[in-house]
Amino acid sequence: MAPRSAIAIDYAGLDEAALARLAKAGDHEAFRAVMQRYNQRLYRMARSIVRDDSEAEDVLQEGYVRALSAIGRFREESSLLTWLTRIVINEARGRLRRRRPTVGLEMFETKDHEAIVPFARPVPASPEADAARAEARRLMETAIDELPEAFRLVFILRELEECTVEETAERLGLLPETVKTRLFRARKLLRRALEQRLMSSLAEAFPFLGVRCERITEAVLARLGPARGLAASRGPRRRPRA
Repeated sequence: MAPRSAIAIDYAGLDEAALARLAKAGDHEAFRAVMQRYNQRLYRMARSIVRDDSEAEDVLQEGYVRALSAIGRFREESSLLTWLTRIVINEARGRLRRRRPTVGLEMFETKDHEAIVPFARPVPASPEADAARAEARRLMETAIDELPEAFRLVFILRELEECTVEETAERLGLLPETVKTRLFRARKLLRRALEQRLMSSLAEAFPFLGVRCERITEAVLARLGPARGLAASRGPRRRPRA
C-alpha cells in the first residue's frame, strides 16, 4: 500500500466532516479547501456587520487565523460552517465595538404577527440593462448596510445564502421565532428605505434624452426619405382667395 503522503487527496470532493478531521490533524490543504468552500458566505457575514469591503476582508482573514489556531478545540457539536460563522461574527463585532458604540435592538424589535411576504429576488435582465442593474444593486446594498446589525445578519443568511430558518437560528444562536421576526422587520425596513430612494428619483424615470433620443429621431427621419421641407412635402401652396 502506498504511504499516505503519496496518495493524492481530492479535498474538493470531501464532505465537511472529513475536511474538519484533516484540518484538526494539521492538514493545511484541508483548511484551504474549507476556506475556498465557505469564503463567500463568511465574507457576507463579515460585510454585513462592518459594512466595508476592505475591512470585511480583514475580518475574514483574522477569523480564519483564529479558527486555524483553535481548530484542535473544534468538538464537532455543530457544523464546521456554524463554528466558523460564529468566529467571524465575533471578530467583526469586536472591531465594530472598538470603532463605535453598538445600537440596541429595543428600538426596532416588534411583535408583528403579519404574514411574511417574500422579498423580491433579482430577475436576470438583458445586456442593455447592465447599468440599471448595477445601480439597483448599489441601492440594495446601501439599504442593507443601513439595517440594524442583527437584522442584517438574518437577512443575509435567509435571502442571500438561502439558509433555512433552522440553519439561520443555529448559526446565530437564536430561536427560530426570533429569526422569523427579524427577517420580517428587515424586509419591512428595506422596502421603506428603497421606496424613499426610488420615489425621490421618480421624476427621472423612463429617460429618453441623449443617445436614445438622437437614435430614434434619426431613424424616423431616415424612413421619411430625403428632407424636402414642409411646404414641398405638401405640394404647391394655393394663394388664398381675395
